[in-house]
Amino acid sequence: MGLNGRVLIVDDEPNAIKVLSAILSEEGYEISTASNAELAMSQLEASSRSIDAVITDMKMPGKSGMQLFEYVTESHPDVPVIFLTAYGTVDSAVQAVTRGAFYYFIKPPDYVKLKSILARAVEQRQLKRELEELKKRIASEHVQPFIVGTSAQMHRIVEVIDAVKDSGSSVLISGETGTGKELLAKTLHFTSSRRDKPFVAVNCAAFPRELMESEFFGSEKGAFTGAVSARVGKFEQAGEGTLFLDEIGELELSLQAKLLRVLQEREMERLGSNKKIKVGFRLVCSTNRDLRAEVENGNFRRDLFYRINVVHIGVPPLRDRSSDIPIIISDFLSEFCLKEKKVLRISEEAMEAMTGYSWPGNIRQLRNIVERAVVLAKKDKITLKELPEEMLQAAKEPAGPVASSQKTLKELELETVRSVLEECKGNKSKAAKLLGISRKAFYKKLKEVQPF
Repeated sequence: MGLNGRVLIVDDEPNAIKVLSAILSEEGYEISTASNAELAMSQLEASSRSIDAVITDMKMPGKSGMQLFEYVTESHPDVPVIFLTAYGTVDSAVQAVTRGAFYYFIKPPDYVKLKSILARAVEQRQLKRELEELKKRIASEHVQPFIVGTSAQMHRIVEVIDAVKDSGSSVLISGETGTGKELLAKTLHFTSSRRDKPFVAVNCAAFPRELMESEFFGSEKGAFTGAVSARVGKFEQAGEGTLFLDEIGELELSLQAKLLRVLQEREMERLGSNKKIKVGFRLVCSTNRDLRAEVENGNFRRDLFYRINVVHIGVPPLRDRSSDIPIIISDFLSEFCLKEKKVLRISEEAMEAMTGYSWPGNIRQLRNIVERAVVLAKKDKITLKELPEEMLQAAKEPAGPVASSQKTLKELELETVRSVLEECKGNKSKAAKLLGISRKAFYKKLKEVQPF
C-alpha cells in the first residue's frame, strides 16, 4: 500500500485518469484505475479491504457512477466515494451526497481542494478499519490486557513483568490512585503460564470489615446469620491462578494475620467448616500507601509486608510520563469510538491541552475525560469544547515564576481538586467521578484542601 493509502479512480476518459493518477501519486497514494463501473466493481470485490477511497466519474458508458455508488454503499459501506461530474449531472451528484457519498467535484476539479478532501476520506476509512480490528480483538475470548506506553519508566516495568511472570513469587504494585495498577496485575497474569487459570480481583477498600472475612474464605450454610447456602470465597476461586488484592493497605490487622497464615500454610477453611482446602494461587497486591511507613506506624504487619513484597513494581504517576499520554489517548479514543459508533480524531489544540495537564486522577481520569469527549463530540474531531473547564483553566495559567513553575505538584493537584469541587457546586460524588478517583481517595484529598 502507498504511503497515504490506495485510491481507485474510475473514469472512461484516459486523459482524466492519467492526470489525476499523476497528481495523486505525487501525494504518496497507490493508484488503481478502471475505465468503467463494471471493472471497478470487480476490483472492489477482489480487494475492497485494501482500497481506501473511490473517485468516480458520474456519467460513463454502461453502468453509471451512481450505480457504482449504490453497489459500494451496499457491499462495501466503509469505502468513501468521491464523484467527478459535469455541469449537466450536478443534481445527481448532490443527490448522491445526501445519500452518503463523501463529496463531489465539477470537472475539471480544484486539485488542491480534491487532495484535501481525499486526505479526509482516506483518514476516515483507515480509522474505520482500525475500529473493525479493535472490535474483533475485543470480541475474541482470549483478549489479553496490555500496557500502553513507550517511556523509559514503562519499558522498565515491562522488563520486570517479563522476568517474573512465570514465577510464583508475590508481587507488590505501588502507585497513586488511577495509575493502572490492576492493568499491570492483569498483564502479569495473562502473559504468564497461569493465563488459562482464574484471575480473581478483590478491592480491599470496597467491602465492609464484617464481610471481608467471608469474602476471602467463603462460608458453609448456617455459618452465620444470613448464610442460607454454602459460598465459595475468593481464595478458593483463585485456585491455581492469580489472586489480586487491590489496595491491600486498607486491610485491617486481624485479616492481615489470617491472610499471612494462608500464605504460609497454603491452605484454608471456609467459615463454619474445619475442612482444610489447599490453595495454590499466586498473590499480587497493590497499594497507594507507603506500606513501609504503615509498618512503622503499626498499621500494617511487618511479616506480611515482607511476604507480599518479594517483587516490587512502582508505577509512576501520569504527570511523570507525559510522553505516554498521546498513545494512551489514542488507545482510549479507539475504544470509545467503537462503543459510540463514531470516527473521531483529536485536534492539535486539544492534544496539547491534554498532554500539558497534571492529571491528578492519573489514567482513570484521562479515560473518563476521553469517554466524555467522544460522547460530546458532534463533528469529526475532538476540540477544546469537549474538554472539561478545569483542564482549560489549568492550560491558561501563566507559566511565570510566581505561578505554576514554582508550585509543587502537590499544590497543583490540590488546586485542581478545589477547582473541580467549585465547578461541581460542592457535589463531592460528582467531583470524584470527574477526577476519575474513588470517593474515599477524594475525601482524603479534600481533607488536605479543607483541613478543618
